[in-house]
Amino acid sequence: MLKTRIIPCLLLKGQGLVKTVKFKHPKYVGDPINAVKIFNDKEVDELIFLDTEATVERRKPPFKTISEIAGECFMPLSYGGGIRDLDDIKTIFNLGVEKVIINSYAIENPSFINEASKLYGSQSIVVAVDVKKRSKDKYEVFSRGGNKKTGLDPAEHVIKMERLGAGEIFLNSIDRDGTMEGYDIQLLKRITETVSIPVIVCGGAGKIEDFVDAVKKGGASAVAAGSLFVFHGKYRAVLISYPAIDELIHAFSREDLYA
Repeated sequence: MLKTRIIPCLLLKGQGLVKTVKFKHPKYVGDPINAVKIFNDKEVDELIFLDTEATVERRKPPFKTISEIAGECFMPLSYGGGIRDLDDIKTIFNLGVEKVIINSYAIENPSFINEASKLYGSQSIVVAVDVKKRSKDKYEVFSRGGNKKTGLDPAEHVIKMERLGAGEIFLNSIDRDGTMEGYDIQLLKRITETVSIPVIVCGGAGKIEDFVDAVKKGGASAVAAGSLFVFHGKYRAVLISYPAIDELIHAFSREDLYA
């Protein structure tokens, strides 16, 4: 049995799923319910759904779509996008979602994380941090779908989020998103060495060995990916897939990361 959670991260745009490259150029990759059914069959650890438009458009989460997804999902489910209200979190949990992911509003109103974690428990509150490299050793947090500079240092930001009650950090590299060139291990290490709560890393996975590197070299508690699970081959044909458990165990066993 693997110690590491390996999580497909799926992007909602309207009624469909898309995949981006560096948070731009969304490509339609299919129907969310169909994707959930495929991942059910493959016995995936858990799923993450992020709405790419809700925060930018300042609208509520798509409760109807979330309800439909949760109704089909046989594994733990997390949702992020447009969450700005404690009652919205309650509604999302009542629909069957286990964790909410809060990004831009954690920057705009940090006390919201404290309120949410006290009300619903830290274990159900995840703070997402979208990061872009500014120079060799400097990184900056971006908000609103990677469109707005915040001037925040990611390490300082995650320390604050942990102190306010976040139970987990979802770390996403804007530069690596959709590139399939591997995770930004330098950034990942900086964050995992800063906080004591679990860190899920996303952005850049192109092969199973990237998962192993993220855990062994970067200290990630879990790994997430999009393109690796929805594209196939050098021409990026859409094909939803997930590695066989034997394949994953073999890769991780070389690093003594399974039990």
